[in-house]
Amino acid sequence: MTEEEFAHRYVHALDTVLEALAENEEIAPEKFYSVACLIENLRFFSPVLYATLLKK
Repeated sequence: MTEEEFAHRYVHALDTVLEALAENEEIAPEKFYSVACLIENLRFFSPVLYATLLKK
């Protein structure tokens, strides 16, 4: 899997999680915002994650 392919699939998975959280009425807006920030940070570090997985 290339880095671009990994990034595309990774971003799609994170977007799916974020969309599911946004549609859930039981999640408070404050919690949603915190998780959204965490997901954005995970997206930012996807090249680092990819490099780490390649080494293993």
